[in-house]
Amino acid sequence: MVNIVHKFGGSSLSSADRYHAVANIVLANTEQGDCVVVSASGKTTDTLVKLWQSYQQQDSQAVSDILLLIDNNQRALIEQLLIGQNKQQALAQLKDELAVLNELISQQQLLEAPLLAHGEVWSARLLAAYLNQLGVDSQDVDARQLFTLNDGQLLHQKNQQQCSDVISRTHINVVTGFIAADCQGNTVTLGRNGSDYSATLLASYTFAKQVSIWTDTQGVFSTDPRKVKNAVKYAKVCREQANLLARLGNPVLHAKTLSPLKDSEIKLVVRSSFDCDATPTEVVKEGYSKAKRFITTLDNIDLLRVDKLSSGEVGELSQLIQHSLHHFTKEGDTYLLVPGQSTHQVVSHLAGRANIVESNLSGCAVVAPTADVSALTEQATALLKEQSIHPRFVQQDDNYVLILNDQAIDSDVLTLLHDKLVNKGQELAIIVAGLGNVGEVFLSQLQAQFARLSAQYKVKVVALLRSKQMLFSASGLNTETWQEQWHNEAQSYDKAELLARINELDYEHKVVIDITASEAFSQLYPDFVELNCHLISANKYAGTAANGWYQNLRTNLAERSLLWRYNTSVGAGLPINFALADLQNSGDSINRIEGVFSGTLSWLCSSYDGSVPFSDLVLQAQQMGYTEPDPREDLSGRDMQRKLLILARDLGLDLELDDIALTPLMPEQLASGSWQDFLANKQLLDEFMTEKAAQAAAEDKVVRYTGAITLVDGKVQAQVGLVNVGKDDVLASLKPGDNIFVINSQWYTDNALVIQGPGAGKEVTAAGVHSDLYWLVNNLK
Repeated sequence: MVNIVHKFGGSSLSSADRYHAVANIVLANTEQGDCVVVSASGKTTDTLVKLWQSYQQQDSQAVSDILLLIDNNQRALIEQLLIGQNKQQALAQLKDELAVLNELISQQQLLEAPLLAHGEVWSARLLAAYLNQLGVDSQDVDARQLFTLNDGQLLHQKNQQQCSDVISRTHINVVTGFIAADCQGNTVTLGRNGSDYSATLLASYTFAKQVSIWTDTQGVFSTDPRKVKNAVKYAKVCREQANLLARLGNPVLHAKTLSPLKDSEIKLVVRSSFDCDATPTEVVKEGYSKAKRFITTLDNIDLLRVDKLSSGEVGELSQLIQHSLHHFTKEGDTYLLVPGQSTHQVVSHLAGRANIVESNLSGCAVVAPTADVSALTEQATALLKEQSIHPRFVQQDDNYVLILNDQAIDSDVLTLLHDKLVNKGQELAIIVAGLGNVGEVFLSQLQAQFARLSAQYKVKVVALLRSKQMLFSASGLNTETWQEQWHNEAQSYDKAELLARINELDYEHKVVIDITASEAFSQLYPDFVELNCHLISANKYAGTAANGWYQNLRTNLAERSLLWRYNTSVGAGLPINFALADLQNSGDSINRIEGVFSGTLSWLCSSYDGSVPFSDLVLQAQQMGYTEPDPREDLSGRDMQRKLLILARDLGLDLELDDIALTPLMPEQLASGSWQDFLANKQLLDEFMTEKAAQAAAEDKVVRYTGAITLVDGKVQAQVGLVNVGKDDVLASLKPGDNIFVINSQWYTDNALVIQGPGAGKEVTAAGVHSDLYWLVNNLK
């Protein structure tokens, strides 16, 4: 009946702007019959709780002030969102409801649950009215019509029928979270974070395919991302770990939320309503995700020892204090972790069966795969002691360790724990595209690199791509026998299949290494970024694409904290991109870059002395494999033009390829026609080069094919072509085949910084890709 149930929390509805954003999400992600469960907007529930407390304390002035605050807040939302008759009707309804509250207060007949229910009722009614105003058929639904409890127990069969009767198949159903009714029709609440529970209950009763929990975070992280900058967002988390995390203080998931999904096929995703494009976290059934590592922190916790605690009592206590509770057995005794503010209530309820063992504790819990827990326990306790934090109580179980102490775990200590315990357990999946000369050497070198890389992460090659064929294994390929596997198992693939397979990978980090020369493959980069893949490129096309496309790619990478390295796209193994970044990061200002960025053209110009025709050198280079199959691609200078554009963009310049003047290393008439036509007219190339060399000799200079970019007074000049350089110039003495980069800057004015070395060759290029990969792994750390 229902496709998706969406849930939006109070922070997602905290202002008129946030209502606009939620409405846009609903418009983009729902269809007729879907449900949207809402919490009270902003801090409305907290304000209503203060109203109830003031009412109990008979503080009439506080009650009056809080009612005025509620009136102002709700009225402001209505006036900013609704227009015309819709607005007048909503304001009148609000006025009537507040008048009833005033009357109940004056008659001393106010009840807590019906009072708190107003927050969700106001949110659902306002969002439904706003959606209708936008032309979307919507209805607000009071969950007291859907969920009935008897002595705290849900009446599942009755509730399923009520959902079937009330939920419209032709409207968007905006449903109140947090509230339900008992058999007498009285309002009951489902506890703090009860709106998440409402959403999964509703999904269960309506046989929905998916529940989307929209929050102010992007998903489920390895630890609190507000405290640890490099917290890892997981793409998938299994329900068992999610349940454990909920009981141990994870702020995103709550144990009750997950219970209605047990043994169901309903998918649960956690998404950000503040960043809709960010990839979500999926909470999946056992076997659909590997166990991850997490660290949660706990504050103001009391530890109780309980006699004869029955299995159902934990749920009753959780309902009583409206907070998830964790219990465990240690040396035959049963313990409960209880929030300090709820201890008295729990102890009273257990009527003499509970004793406080430790009070006012802080600490942390490390959740991890069973095989890792023992080692992580030792590492965690040792690291805490190094920070002068001495555990008072340690509980190690199969899939977690709980460490309680007197001192709170602050952000600095939590970051140290995360780096030591979580980062070391992460895995990096590598997808390699391009299995030509460089790709084969890269893979042959990779086995020796695993030891260095795996000091930080477990690294696995999961996919190899060549043209339209793919070898894929989510658990990892053997890089020593990949050729045999390729021969036996490689299959054809298309874009959709490739992206689907990458999306299914359950790894903390993924990187696509592009060693192709394919423009079509580079156009997939935005898709890879959407799947949270880092990028390493030897391919020049992405770095020289249209500036708008390029800048969007850069923005999307930055928004997802993803990395892109492409050093080998310009200088093979030479660290030119690293050097430019380091100079600028240290405060230098680069004003000129000139050099020879093509190993092929370097070899041709440095080898040419007039003793043999230039065309003979071109044919010799072709035979040695120095050139493209059609050497005119090299002689065109387009490769140098692209490399210069990459360097220009590294300087922060918004240039397009056509902004760089290009003069080919051949007469214009040789660029057209077939290769045979070129061979038939190669004397034109010889005459062209003889003339250029003679002009240079007359100036006591030599000919070099260079790229240069100059910045003067904010103006940019960029060109690629033949130049005459003095015989004492570093460009003149260039070894055939070498690349050279001559950099002038604020600090390198009279004496330029020169980077020189092999500019081509499969070994040095593959080594450059490995350098980028090593840099990536260290920066992930």
